[in-house]
Amino acid sequence: MSQGQQPIREGEERYAALLNNSNAVRAITSAVEGTLGPKGLDVMLVGDRGEVIITNDGVTILDKMDVSHPAARLLIQVARSQQKKVGDGTTTATVLAGALVQEGVSQIVRGVPASKVVAGMQQGIKMAAESLKGRAREIQDLDDPLLTKAVYVAGREREDIVALVMEAASVIGIRKLKDPSYLLADAVTAHEKGNNEVFEGLLLRQMPLYPYDAPILEDTRILVLHDALEPESMDEEVLTTEAGFGRYMELRERFSRELQVLAELGVGLILLEKGIHPDAEQFCMDHGIMVIPRVSRKDLARVSSMTGAVPLRRTALHKERDALGRLLGDSPRACYDEVLERVRISSGGQKEEPFVTLIVGASTAEVVGESARIAADAASALQAAISGGILPGGGTAELAVSYELERQREAVKGMEAFGIAAVAAALRKPMSQILLNAGYNPLEKIEEARAAQLAECCDGMGVDCDSGLVIHYEEKGIVDPALVKIHGLQTAGEVAAAVLRIHNVIKMRSAHGYEE
Repeated sequence: MSQGQQPIREGEERYAALLNNSNAVRAITSAVEGTLGPKGLDVMLVGDRGEVIITNDGVTILDKMDVSHPAARLLIQVARSQQKKVGDGTTTATVLAGALVQEGVSQIVRGVPASKVVAGMQQGIKMAAESLKGRAREIQDLDDPLLTKAVYVAGREREDIVALVMEAASVIGIRKLKDPSYLLADAVTAHEKGNNEVFEGLLLRQMPLYPYDAPILEDTRILVLHDALEPESMDEEVLTTEAGFGRYMELRERFSRELQVLAELGVGLILLEKGIHPDAEQFCMDHGIMVIPRVSRKDLARVSSMTGAVPLRRTALHKERDALGRLLGDSPRACYDEVLERVRISSGGQKEEPFVTLIVGASTAEVVGESARIAADAASALQAAISGGILPGGGTAELAVSYELERQREAVKGMEAFGIAAVAAALRKPMSQILLNAGYNPLEKIEEARAAQLAECCDGMGVDCDSGLVIHYEEKGIVDPALVKIHGLQTAGEVAAAVLRIHNVIKMRSAHGYEE
């Protein structure tokens, strides 16, 4: 395969922009490819103020890198799209995109028109995606041992995190995990003072009023307000009149009655998007009501969904007592966790809409951050495996598909065949890089793996990164979610096509007009 920078030879000035972009893509790819596979290493990211992140998570590395080249920024979009769509496989997708660009450039500088190369690549990627989809094995239930293995691989062989994710999945259930609108990775939260735990409920970052005197609430009702807890306001000019002052006192008295109704309805927890009036604050303290002001609208929506509360405006407190009671939520337990400095709101294991929070702990902020990223990858891999099945990992499935593409290429007429050949070559890059990171000769070991695949009629034959021997990856539990591979390939192909079609790079004039 043609990797590395392409020199501009005499007479090829027309390829200057293409080769410049290709070199920028190669530079970005080299920043993450060393992290690929079980023998991949970490990258240390250092900020302007000395802050440090140590990770081998592709999207984190690319997001934090100081990148100015426009083509390199396009490549970073591959990782972001992969993270947003499936939450895992960002490094592999980036490496694939880089390989597609390099292989495409090799064909173009040989004289193949860029439009033909791109058209062929698009055909090849479509063929490869369909082939991968057809090879995937469906996951029937959460007890499938290969599901646990897929989580184990995505969780970088961290048994504690795998156990955490699988426990959370059993609480959530396979039906909700298949819901594309639900993301288990969003339930992961990191805390350096905490221990690994699956909590059936939600943790709120916002502090309650007087946190260390906050009550422990059992079987409590919850009020959610998209507003402040305060009396209706009046213009100051109105207060100067006797009638206006009388109206002001009337509103204060009505507000006091409304607070009393909340206490009688058993409200123990009030969540506010805004602030709270001093009178209401004192009333809540006297009646053992926990108040959490300045809660984000997103968190208010999550609590409402879990507890059954209806988010209200301030004027809804004027409703009749029974009508107001039907708009409140319920929780079996709510309390302030002094160790985590978070408010815990339990879901009570509701069967209809279960909620979980995966609490990931570690000794330092840097370590706990990386553990949380690993847990999020494992959670995303679990959902992807349930939705789209699994394939042998380590680049073995891509290797088998690459040779299938080469056979199909022979039946393609026209110069698009060169683009299909570029895809076939790029599909061997993931296994090649994994073997290189493990200290082996990729060319030699890839041929051994392919020979074993043909001899055994099995896509899952690959090279053991410890011994260098050919093994059956699926039997050893080395598997990946099919959706991770398919989406990564499709996204990489889109960005590679965009880069290969760029003929020239022109700086735009200033948005404020021509520069002096």
